[in-house]
Amino acid sequence: MRPDDLPVVRTVLRTGADDRGYDALLLAGPVVLALVAVLGRGPSTTALAAGYIAAFAGRTAVNALW
Repeated sequence: MRPDDLPVVRTVLRTGADDRGYDALLLAGPVVLALVAVLGRGPSTTALAAGYIAAFAGRTAVNALW
């Protein structure tokens, strides 16, 4: 079974931005939010959320420049 076989992933890949980086970030967002909600706010979850935001901003910057 590949990730593309899952209905949610298939829908995102079909209707997404035609960019695997954005698609991955789009799918990772709810996972990051769920982890922060379950684990609570702490240094590790703050770093995780900051890393996610930095990756999203970095991907946007790269796509804007290219």
